[in-house]
Amino acid sequence: MDIEQFRKAGYQAIDRICDYYYSLENRPVISKVEPGYLKDHLAQSIPEKGEDFQIIADDYQRFIVPGLTHWQHPSFFAYFPTACTFEGILADLYATSACNPGFNWSSSPACTELEASVMDWAAQLLGLSPVFLNGSGTGGGSLQSTASDSALIAVVAARSLYQRDHHNTKMEDLVIYTTTQTHSLGLKAGLILGLSVRALEVTAEDEFALRGVTLQKALDDDEKQGKKPFILIATVGTTSSGAIDNIPEIQQVVKKQPSLWVHIDAAWAGAALSCPENRERCYLKEINEFANSFCTNFHKWGLVNFDASTLWVRNRRHLTDALDVTPPFLRTTHGDAGTVIDYRNWHLALGRRFRSLKMWFVFRSFGAEGFRSYIRRTIQLNKKFAEYVSLSDKLILVTSPSLALTVFRLSPKSISPAQPALDEQSLNNLNRLFYGRISARDDIMLTQTVLNGVYCIRLAVGAARTNESHIKQACDLLHKEAELAIEAWEQSIIEESQ
Repeated sequence: MDIEQFRKAGYQAIDRICDYYYSLENRPVISKVEPGYLKDHLAQSIPEKGEDFQIIADDYQRFIVPGLTHWQHPSFFAYFPTACTFEGILADLYATSACNPGFNWSSSPACTELEASVMDWAAQLLGLSPVFLNGSGTGGGSLQSTASDSALIAVVAARSLYQRDHHNTKMEDLVIYTTTQTHSLGLKAGLILGLSVRALEVTAEDEFALRGVTLQKALDDDEKQGKKPFILIATVGTTSSGAIDNIPEIQQVVKKQPSLWVHIDAAWAGAALSCPENRERCYLKEINEFANSFCTNFHKWGLVNFDASTLWVRNRRHLTDALDVTPPFLRTTHGDAGTVIDYRNWHLALGRRFRSLKMWFVFRSFGAEGFRSYIRRTIQLNKKFAEYVSLSDKLILVTSPSLALTVFRLSPKSISPAQPALDEQSLNNLNRLFYGRISARDDIMLTQTVLNGVYCIRLAVGAARTNESHIKQACDLLHKEAELAIEAWEQSIIEESQ
C-alpha cells in the first residue's frame, strides 16, 4: 500500500467507523455468533500472495463486526465501562503512525515528556497529593496497560524494598494481603511471582469493606507464624460490589507497620475523584497521606481508549531500584546525568506504547469540566436505576449503590400465597434463572456476581451514549423478565409437587 492507497483506505475506514456508531443503538449488544464461527470464514494458513486491501476491509465488515460485543452500546451495563472517544481513536491513529518503542527519552523525547505531563494533569484532576506528581522529583506517575500490570509492578517494588530492609527474609515467608473482594489481580500477582496471597474476610455488615480490626488481626496472626506481610492491595471500588475499603482504619493500623506497602487499586472508581463531592467518600485525604501507590484506569470510566492504566508512586526510587536494568546499549548521556525519565524502569517491559497521546487529546478536548460532567451524569443515571429497584416489589438492593454501580437481585416476598418466603438457596436458584433469562437476550448486557454466598446481578453505567431512556428500557426489561422468571419458578414447583 502506497501513500495514496492509504489515504483512500483511510477515508473509507473513517466513513465505516462513523456508520458503525450511527447504527450502534440499533445493533444487538451481544454478538449472536456461536463458538468457532470465525474459522469457517478464514483461510487455513497465511495467503501466499498478498490480497487486495479492499477485500480485506470488506471481510472485516462481513466477518469481524458480527463477532463483536458492543461495549459502547447504550444498553451495555456489564462489567465496567470501557472508554472509547473519537479523540482517543484519532490519537491512536497518530500514535501508531509514528510508532516508536519509547523505552527511554532519547528514543522519542515527545513520548516521554508528554507522558510525564499528562500524568501530572491526571493527578491534579483526581486531587492527588503533589508528592505523586512527576514534577515533584520524588514521586511520579506512568502509564501501564491494565490495573493488573499496575498491581504487579507495585508488588515487585514492594518486595524489593522489603527485602532490602530485611535482608534475611525468605521468599516463602512473604505474603501479599488482599481481601475476599479484591480483583483477581492480587492472586495473579502472587501466582506470577511465586508468593503467598492471603485474602482477608470482609462482610456484608461492613458493606464488603476491609476494616482495620481485620487487618490488625491478620498481621498479629502472621507475626506469630513468622510470616512477613509486605504489601496490602486495598480497593476503592471493588469489582463485585463497588465496595470501598475503610482506608482511615487501615491508615491507623499501618502507622504501626511501616514496612507494609499499601497499594490502592481504584481501577474503576478512581475517575470519580475528579468530582470533589466524591473525594471524602473515597477517602482521598487519607490516600494522599499514606498510600505508597495508587492506580486507576482511564480506559474504564475515564473516556480514554484502551489501554490507559495510570500508576502513581510516592517514591519513584522504589520503582527504579526494583526495575532498573541498563545494559550499555541503553545508556544515554541524559539518562546517565539523571536529567530525564527513562520510563522503561517504571514497568516490566522494555518497550512501551505512546499512550499519553490519547490522554492528551481527550483531556484537551473535554477539559476538566467536561470530564466531571460525564462522571456526574453516569452517577445520576445509576441513582435513577437504584431508585427503581428500591420501589420495586420484586427486586431489592444487595448493597448500597456505589457511584455508577448497582448490585441487586430478585427477591419476591413469596412465590404465591400458598408458598412461604424463599430460603437463601431457593433465592439463589431463582436469581440464576432470572439472570439466565437476561443473559439470553441480545438487547442488553449485565453481569452476575456472588457476594459471600448471595447470588446477585450487577448493573454498571458508563457508556458515553447511555441516557435516561436506556435506563428506563433496562428497568422495564428487568421487570418483565422478573415476572417471567417467577412464573417459570412457580410452574417448576407445581410440577415437582405432582
